Amino acid sequence: MKTLYGLPEEVVFCKKCLYSNQRPSSEIEFKHTSETKKKTMVFDEHGVCDACRFAEVKDSIDWVEREKQLIDLCNKHRKNDGSYDCIVPGSGGKDSVYAAHVLKYKYGMHPLTVTWPPIMYTDYGYRNFRNWIEIGGFDNISFNQNGRVMKTLTRLSIENLFHPFQTFILGQKNLAPKIALKYKIPLIFYGEHESEFGNPIAETQSSLRDASYHTYKNLDDLFLGGVSVRELQDNYNISLNELMTFLPPTEKEFENSNVEVTYLGYYLKWLPQESYYYAVEHSGFKARPFRTEGTYSKYLSLDDKIDDINYYTYFIKFGFGRCTEDASQEIRNKHLTRDEGKALVKKFEGEFPERYFLDVMNYIGMDPDYFRYELSDKFRSPHLWAKVNGEWKLRHTVNNDGVDDVNL
Repeated sequence: MKTLYGLPEEVVFCKKCLYSNQRPSSEIEFKHTSETKKKTMVFDEHGVCDACRFAEVKDSIDWVEREKQLIDLCNKHRKNDGSYDCIVPGSGGKDSVYAAHVLKYKYGMHPLTVTWPPIMYTDYGYRNFRNWIEIGGFDNISFNQNGRVMKTLTRLSIENLFHPFQTFILGQKNLAPKIALKYKIPLIFYGEHESEFGNPIAETQSSLRDASYHTYKNLDDLFLGGVSVRELQDNYNISLNELMTFLPPTEKEFENSNVEVTYLGYYLKWLPQESYYYAVEHSGFKARPFRTEGTYSKYLSLDDKIDDINYYTYFIKFGFGRCTEDASQEIRNKHLTRDEGKALVKKFEGEFPERYFLDVMNYIGMDPDYFRYELSDKFRSPHLWAKVNGEWKLRHTVNNDGVDDVNL
């Protein structure tokens, strides 16, 4: 049967959490095209995914020793001349609040917080951002993008890749390294490692982020919204100067610096629920006043109106959505059982994100029906979806996979 995106034809679900082998690993966003073949998460011989195995690894790590390594790193780079000694990228969500606050107030660092603003702030997301820097007490650089280009690239990323969040991810990953280079700030701290969500465990052997995620060598190899940089200049009336905002620094620029891009989650055991409680206590962080569409949670990924739509496109492309992500993470952290997670997925998975849908469509100038039907149908892989009595149904779900919990 035909598969899209290079996904495995056989659909298999993890025996510990709710992930399937269709979940893609993180990729280099500025090389992403409609022809990109996804690298998907690894399952071991027991049918357990890498994210679950990494959760087990986390339980065996000597976190006291890791914290000593963090203290040594901070001691090496801490500045006492009034300058910044590290950057914490973020938008004021629970994880960036926790990272910045603990670095400043526990480890004595002097972080500059750097924000690539959401495509469309939610009201409560913006309030959390303001609380982060005002109650938390942080200097902040927010980069306000060229609105015309941002809209164009966001629309292209939806039309060509069904990937509404690409422009945000580009800025989130690329802005901080460029700011670090400009102001000669030696350390960048991101939060948890991508292996928390299924990237290969081998990537966690170092605290450093692979430089390929935030540097480039040849401009002709780069794509935004699935369109080459050259074509964007020639056919979309976007100058190279306007595009550079969304692109990373060059390999040469980065290699000639002493900037380290690292994960705080390598040194401190990362638990999203604990980050949430910490952010509430130390910066007045507030969850959504309502359940997020497509899941049961209220405090995860709530800054951007387009975020809910992004998770819906995951559901269409890969056969899993936001509820699977949230529940799987809480299963790994022992806050839910697998059966409880399966019940939540059955109830909420695939719910259409109505709340902000028309706001986003109006913002990018897209016909809502074009997104709902034509684009959504175009990006459904036949090995995942079938039309039954005129209605699209997943061929495989975690609730009909025939797999019971086992002790492995």
